[in-house]
Amino acid sequence: MSCLKNFTRAIFLTIVTTGFIAFGGQEWIKKEYNNFIHPTHDVLMQRAQKVGDFSKINKEFEIEKAAGIMGYNAVLAEHKASGQKMVVVDSGKKAILTQNDIEAQDAEVRIKNAIAKFKYQTAALEEFHVTEKGTMKSYGQSVPYVRFRAKLKKLPVGEISGIISVVKDEKGNDKILVSANQAEKYSQLISNEFFKEVK
Repeated sequence: MSCLKNFTRAIFLTIVTTGFIAFGGQEWIKKEYNNFIHPTHDVLMQRAQKVGDFSKINKEFEIEKAAGIMGYNAVLAEHKASGQKMVVVDSGKKAILTQNDIEAQDAEVRIKNAIAKFKYQTAALEEFHVTEKGTMKSYGQSVPYVRFRAKLKKLPVGEISGIISVVKDEKGNDKILVSANQAEKYSQLISNEFFKEVK
């Protein structure tokens, strides 16, 4: 009896699969896959809305990715002319870093500890040093940042420079703001221009 059930099930699945393919199912799967891997600008902006309002950013910047990663929502943008990258991560209620960490005397140690929590990084840090502190605008607030220099182990880029900041949004969620480029190409002006328009 169970052989007959399995045989009937196999025939049913074959008919459904054949019908699905005959009525354009294969094209639908390709389209959905492409939309997932290479989403349209509208889809990216819709995903980015989970992290913040990016609608006012200058046309010099391009949102490259907006997705959920390991339980966090993140947006990756690039300054087209310089290649400088900006990342905004919504850590929700699971604090990775806080504004207190950024403002602390031992900010370098706290940031290194936060980085160490992510053991399986594709680009592990060899060295990380805080070089200065400052403030910038983002999410309608003045927020602290630390400027850093770091060496990457597994990427040919070598030394990078950038900033790390944390801002608390109106819901009380921490947003981690990172901007980085090759050490000699990093520009604080580019970071300021991008982050001040994120709300």
